[in-house]
Amino acid sequence: MQSEHSAAADSNRDRIIAAAARLLAEGGREALSTRAVSAAAGLQAPTIYRIFGDKQGLLDAVAARGFAAHLEAKSHVRPSGDPVEDLRAGWALNMEFALANPALYCLMYGEPRPGAASPAAEAAFEHLGSYVHRIAEAGRLRVTEERAARLIHAAGSGTALALIALPEEQRDLTVSEMAREAVIAAVTTAAPVEAAPGPAGAAVALRAVLPQTSALSAGERGLMEEWLDRIAR
Repeated sequence: MQSEHSAAADSNRDRIIAAAARLLAEGGREALSTRAVSAAAGLQAPTIYRIFGDKQGLLDAVAARGFAAHLEAKSHVRPSGDPVEDLRAGWALNMEFALANPALYCLMYGEPRPGAASPAAEAAFEHLGSYVHRIAEAGRLRVTEERAARLIHAAGSGTALALIALPEEQRDLTVSEMAREAVIAAVTTAAPVEAAPGPAGAAVALRAVLPQTSALSAGERGLMEEWLDRIAR
């Protein structure tokens, strides 16, 4: 009986998210009234609140489902061997996703809540972090991973939102390319830090590969991470 109830709840959740996603694509966020979504899903409005808590919970679920589908669609893309080129490719895919799904992208980033990112935005940042970590492992990051990821995230999402706001015929995608190259120049080196020595870059590179060593105790590793983070900053 419990499993039947759970299956019904999952089915209703999927129906509501699918209905809300259709309305979002067709009419933007303004189309996502609780009444409209419940009617499109063929369910009563209280079901939405029972499953998602409130309207924001529903919006977060729609954005998370949309971004998960985006990640699944590009899961076939494999690292090229050059992590900086992979970052360029990732930037391009993000821009393509934003311009193809403007209402969904604006739902993720268009109305930030102070101190609380949407689940979809958090997933996007975590995905970006994997690109940045590979650059750090290659010894080509000149700032900390956290700072690099924050800068790339801010520049990428800001550029995408600025382009979305323009009429399609006025969008100049070279603006995106220039923003991307400016950020890459700010956070990466043209060669590994061994070829372009400097304490900050060396600390970032060592910090990235530190989990691969077993020579340190947990306490020693924690202390080493603290020292490397301090040098990198």
